[in-house]
Amino acid sequence: MTFNQPQTLKNIAEIIGAKFIGDENFPVLGTNEIHRVRTGDIVFVNHPKYYDKALNSAATVILIDKETDCPQGKALLISKDPFADFNKINTYFTKVYNFRQELRDAEIGEGTFIHASAIIGNGVKIGKNCHIFPNVVIGDRTEIGDNVIIQSNTVLGGDAFYYRKTDGKFERLISVGNVIIENNVEIGNACTIDRGVTDSTIIGEGCVLDNQIQIGHDTILGKRVLIASQSGIAGCCIIEDDVTIWGQVGIASGLRIEKGVVLLAKTGVNRDLKVGTYLGMIAEDSRTYLKKEVKLRNL
Repeated sequence: MTFNQPQTLKNIAEIIGAKFIGDENFPVLGTNEIHRVRTGDIVFVNHPKYYDKALNSAATVILIDKETDCPQGKALLISKDPFADFNKINTYFTKVYNFRQELRDAEIGEGTFIHASAIIGNGVKIGKNCHIFPNVVIGDRTEIGDNVIIQSNTVLGGDAFYYRKTDGKFERLISVGNVIIENNVEIGNACTIDRGVTDSTIIGEGCVLDNQIQIGHDTILGKRVLIASQSGIAGCCIIEDDVTIWGQVGIASGLRIEKGVVLLAKTGVNRDLKVGTYLGMIAEDSRTYLKKEVKLRNL
């Protein structure tokens, strides 16, 4: 998330009641998760396992639960609860409506048809010549390009599935990102595409999605990605151009699938994949997998 205007380190510290290390006028441009941070962003960390990763990331402000040496050119915010304070910062600068208020401020392009039963959130932008079918839900800040088809009962911009467990209860990391659908995309019935936590979930130009597909927060699909029904892609994945994903494929979080990969039906992906065709509960080269199946049957 990028702030509407740059903030200072002192201002952010005052909002969350935190101690800061660094120049009080140190510029702060926004917030982001570790996998999408940029210069000027705040990133939070609340576990020793990830201290070094956060301190050495592209982020220039680290919201951390331990006072430590500050890397050169960066600043620290010392917090008792970085997770909660990250939520506090995000919701301070981005209003979360979740359809509780109707602020009719959507931008709709020429030639676009939206069925009367569709629900449109706040700050939504929809391009030209789109077709939005009955019962579609489009969450706040979603951006949709030109010539996009979204069929019935699909939900764009639901909350990210991102929680921590404390005292036996689950606490949500509040999502203030959005969904971006680029030009010439077709999305089938009953698909769910979650908005980013602080950044964008992106569906690239020319992608085609079948029915009943789940795409997690902050995932990026490249151009012309084809996905068959009942497939699920977890958050923070990068699916490069021209990837084909057949039915009931499952992809774990934070993975990169290289351009041109083909994932055959019911493949499970638990690691980054280079170009090729894959099959199996734990994805492997499809020819190798089929040869193993033949050998097992012949035992």
